[in-house]
Amino acid sequence: MEPTADLVEIFSSVQGEGPTVGEPTLFVRFGGCDLRCRWCDSPHTWRPSPRCRLELEPGSGRFREVDNPLPLSSALEAAKALGLRAHSYVSLTGGEPLLQPEAVAALASALRSEGPRVLLETHGLAAEALADVVACIDLVSMDWKLASDVRRADSPRGATAEPFHEQHAAFLRIARRAPEVVVKVVVTPSTECGELDAMSAAIAAVDASTPVVLQPVTPCGGVREAPAAASLLAQVRRLRKRLSSVRLIPQTHKQLGAL
Repeated sequence: MEPTADLVEIFSSVQGEGPTVGEPTLFVRFGGCDLRCRWCDSPHTWRPSPRCRLELEPGSGRFREVDNPLPLSSALEAAKALGLRAHSYVSLTGGEPLLQPEAVAALASALRSEGPRVLLETHGLAAEALADVVACIDLVSMDWKLASDVRRADSPRGATAEPFHEQHAAFLRIARRAPEVVVKVVVTPSTECGELDAMSAAIAAVDASTPVVLQPVTPCGGVREAPAAASLLAQVRRLRKRLSSVRLIPQTHKQLGAL
């Protein structure tokens, strides 16, 4: 049988966050996520969707819908119809793509052969799945989740969240097999200094030159305000005590009202 994937949408836009911000990017969004972030702006991706939206023309915002799971040949055809070579990157995003590693590997290999670089957006915890696909990825963009705002989907509400630092460090070691890797960390008014210290220590133990993007939260979901500028600047200084490449980059697609 032909391989399939549970996808939410395929569309053309520009990258709205991280070090490739502003680059023309084709997004392939996978359905399903095993984390719950208080600030998540796409809760519709938490569970596999019965239908997938396919953009009709680049940047048009007009879509047709098809049933899931989607044959990978159909996903590739939809991506090609949006002009793959007009994009610097294809972003495999979610949800969490690495919950479907076979589909990620197959799609990444096929899309990569068409010209654009393949960027994997991931929560940075599925190390075994990453090991199976990292050879097909050009840039691993991994989140570093902070327990003050993130819990696992199967954790009881109100339970104390356990830090993810060890799992993220294991993931980062594998991610470094890709040509490029970047760590992104969303910070909110709830972010604690001790969390950032533990994160920077864990990253430095793997590779202190790893690029790290500090991303102030865009208020959404259970987070109602962004961190103050003074707090953000202090956090950059704090991280640079151990790490050599730290940047502060807000989400730009929210400012533009883009997807």
